[in-house]
Amino acid sequence: MSTLEWPADPSDAQVAAVLALADAATDTDGMAPFSEATTLGLRRLPQHGAAAGLRLATIGHAELVGAAVLADDGSAEAAVRPDARGRGLGRRLIDALLQERPDAQLWAHGDLPAAQALARAYDLQVSRNLWRMQRAVDAEPAIRPRAAGAPDAPVVPAGFAARSFVPDQDAQAWLDLNATAFAHHPEQGRMTMDDLQDRIAQPWFDPEGLLLIEDTAVSPHRLVASHWTKVAEPDSGEGEVYVVAVDPAYQGRGLGRAVTGLGLAYLASRGLQTIDLYVEGDNGPAVATYTRLGFERTSIDVMYSRAVHPMLTP
Repeated sequence: MSTLEWPADPSDAQVAAVLALADAATDTDGMAPFSEATTLGLRRLPQHGAAAGLRLATIGHAELVGAAVLADDGSAEAAVRPDARGRGLGRRLIDALLQERPDAQLWAHGDLPAAQALARAYDLQVSRNLWRMQRAVDAEPAIRPRAAGAPDAPVVPAGFAARSFVPDQDAQAWLDLNATAFAHHPEQGRMTMDDLQDRIAQPWFDPEGLLLIEDTAVSPHRLVASHWTKVAEPDSGEGEVYVVAVDPAYQGRGLGRAVTGLGLAYLASRGLQTIDLYVEGDNGPAVATYTRLGFERTSIDVMYSRAVHPMLTP
């Protein structure tokens, strides 16, 4: 029987094996078992140890057949290598996670049937829904590429100005806006400078695709809204509404609509076919806004936990 371990100081080789396992699971399931934040955290783990905010559990001797990641906030993810499934490894990983953190909240990306079955076996309840929504670029004229000055181009309200992100200049201001806009969000609002720099260092990062709106009526100008777009694989034809943030003190001035439109127009200008986004399923106003923009739900990530967390409903 393969041994389950919690390596105190995971090596580069162990982390590489976990990431390879995740790639194999993604190829089989069509859904990544670990989030982007977890994947980036794993890559930091050998150098940063506990400071990376993650703990790793592994199953396997000569070859890794299962792995789980437990974050400091109690969120957790697990994966079993496709050719090793059906041996009870998923249960062993969940047992280990719940022993370490009885209040752990377990992500099921795509909420696949196997994950639903495990949730039922452990009497876990849904505590959170994260929707993936998608639309075709040409489904709505408002996000087609436009000539400069076209009447239907996104309009920035008077007293504000739009520009692109400058990494050496805007990083801290963007983090401050992000923390304010997502003060109550369980992950996004806790993004650190290291988290931001990790993303800036990724091959897909494009500062032109991180659109900012500033209040130009104050000096110095104040960053009040942003739309970070993402094109992870240009050849895929897919782009993403990565993060949209508006300073709560400036809500109700049309900035959310303006910055969303700017980002969507930028993605359309890249020649993409579809645009994706993720939104909390219980965020009714956001879901309604994106639905009006032509987005439809294509999949759902579900967080399961014991009956110790409030139930969130879509």
